[in-house]
Amino acid sequence: MKKTCLFIVLLSFLPSFGQQKKLSMQEAVLGLGTNLRVENIWQLNWIPDRDAFTEAVSTTKGNVLFMRSVPEMKVDTIAKPSDFTMNTVPFLRWLDSNTAFYANGQQIMRWDLNSRKSSLWIELPEGAEDQNYHTQTNSFAFVLDNNLFLQDSNGKLHQLTTDGSEDIVNGKSVHRDEFGIGHGIFFSPKGNLLAFYRMDQSMVEDYPIVDWSTTPAVNKNIKYPFAGRTSHQVTLGVYNPKTQKTTFLETGVPKDQYLTCVSWSPDEKSIFIAVLNRDQNHMKLNQYDAQSGKFIKTLFEEKDDKYVEPMHELYFLPNGKEFVWWSQRDGWMHLYRYDMNGKLLNQITKGNWTVNEIVGKNDSQKQLLIATTKDGAMERHLYSVNWESGKMERIDSEPGYHSFMANTTGTYVLDVWSNEQTPRKIDLISTDKKFKKNLLTAKNPLADYDMPKVENVTLKADDGSDLYGKLIYPTGFDATKKYPVIVYLYNGPHAQMNLNRFPASGNLWYDYLAQNGFVVWVMDGRGSANRGLEFEQAIFRNLGEIEMADQMKGVEFLKSKPFVDAERMGIHGWSYGGFMTTSFMLRKPDVFKVGVAGGPVLDWSMYEIMYGERYMDTPQTNPEGYANSLLMDKTQNLKGKLLLIHGTDDPVVVWQHSINFLREAVSNGVQVDYFVYPGYEHNVRGKDRVHLMQKITDYFDLYLKK
Repeated sequence: MKKTCLFIVLLSFLPSFGQQKKLSMQEAVLGLGTNLRVENIWQLNWIPDRDAFTEAVSTTKGNVLFMRSVPEMKVDTIAKPSDFTMNTVPFLRWLDSNTAFYANGQQIMRWDLNSRKSSLWIELPEGAEDQNYHTQTNSFAFVLDNNLFLQDSNGKLHQLTTDGSEDIVNGKSVHRDEFGIGHGIFFSPKGNLLAFYRMDQSMVEDYPIVDWSTTPAVNKNIKYPFAGRTSHQVTLGVYNPKTQKTTFLETGVPKDQYLTCVSWSPDEKSIFIAVLNRDQNHMKLNQYDAQSGKFIKTLFEEKDDKYVEPMHELYFLPNGKEFVWWSQRDGWMHLYRYDMNGKLLNQITKGNWTVNEIVGKNDSQKQLLIATTKDGAMERHLYSVNWESGKMERIDSEPGYHSFMANTTGTYVLDVWSNEQTPRKIDLISTDKKFKKNLLTAKNPLADYDMPKVENVTLKADDGSDLYGKLIYPTGFDATKKYPVIVYLYNGPHAQMNLNRFPASGNLWYDYLAQNGFVVWVMDGRGSANRGLEFEQAIFRNLGEIEMADQMKGVEFLKSKPFVDAERMGIHGWSYGGFMTTSFMLRKPDVFKVGVAGGPVLDWSMYEIMYGERYMDTPQTNPEGYANSLLMDKTQNLKGKLLLIHGTDDPVVVWQHSINFLREAVSNGVQVDYFVYPGYEHNVRGKDRVHLMQKITDYFDLYLKK
């Protein structure tokens, strides 16, 4: 009897077979990039002008790069660590069917597939930025100290500009990376000319960013164009390496207009620019002579009562006489075919869905390969569309969120996808749908973990729009209990929280919260992405109003659940989500007991011109909208517990937002909790993000689990 009791006691200390694990905070924050990383194929890339792609495989002697020929799937070893002085196969970016390049410190090396030999392309000076290159001419451009340099096809180095400074920026992205702008160097198609942005921001106010890591602290001013105030001025230069002269395009006035969608004509004679007025409601697609800089003509214009948002360069079709233009003119992002005179030939795609990407093209079939939301806003699928007839056909077959890489001829694509049940699959498929081969089916790295139930929910906004949300149940759910709730939100433009991809929750931190006794709710309201122009523009001139109304539909849904404790509801968001969190805590103070707002916009007049004026107009023309959304003057309304978090070096939502808010809270005798991350910009990344998410979780634990 005693021995039996002792045996039972001993068993109680042993782990149960099949017992599932809980996520650690480290895993919840960094796990998908470390020990919970989903299997993948590394260096998966098509080789230009070949029906062949590469993949890297780790071996006991280092990673080896293979080439697979399609459709035979013949495998050839093309690179080993011994081929490189780095003792590893570096990440190769292909220039043509036989040549790739890679970085080795400051050296950019060219690598030949046939000889497996490397040669020096260019040695970049310390501090070089914004590199760009032209494959056919072997030209390479870069920015140093805001001046632009070009190494031409003969290896000669040209300094294109000498006026670079904090005030004058050459060759970099402009307009604070809005309007789809991501670079500032534009090689002509044959590489004979080089266009570049020149941004004069001398008239823009200085804003201090203080480096607290030294004693005494050091101030570095940035240029920050506040809404309603003076903006920078951008021009576009064209450099000719043969004459060593630069011509600036005569883009005219007002000088604070926006120049975007910069596109060379295939014959290198012209440059097209989408010229957008500062009000962002009138766009002209203009053509300029690349040699003289003279204005040639306006091909067409687009206007909207709220805003026009040109985002994409012209996509030229094989004959060189037609191009594809992206536009939301019919309420959805679609593709339009034009001739070089600006005559509309046809609308290529149409319907209540968006085109997300042109993946490639099949010239012989006159087809574009496009990624779209045609099968639902939470999914992404590949279609072929004939650019003349508009005939469409879906190419992939599985539900989920798909990303694609097409070969040069558009006959095959690599399809990397997941859904809520599928961590990752990689398929090779032919665009005629006659060939399909699975290259990878990843194991579930969360299989041994006690993951919560995730329920997809559709609610209705006041205007009848569908609102998509995810309800995440606590693990070990007991319907007789009442649980605290955390609402995570962003709900701003160009973002979507809920997608049909792995993990089902969308974020392992949500799963961590569910494993620790919280119900979690995430919903995309009006204003968010991939739902059409009317859905996005609903928030125009009055940020926070419509978004809160939609999120309240989610709150009402949560309160209808008998297992939800409506007295213990928390809310969290970052950036626009931080604005929304603080808005709720002050403008609807009886809804949430606890809020955590990270990097929050608290006064839209202190946000940048490009984004702020698009959605709010200016403080001078929309004083009521700015006053309604202002949160500095509403601190006295706070009833619950509010934690504000900000990076001290934030150049996007400047630190002054939360500092001014604290001043008002003190003035009104309101207690607010506050935490800063020294040296961090608009968010906290890397290992310190674990600290951030622990801080947020501890705050909810402290005030919602009582």
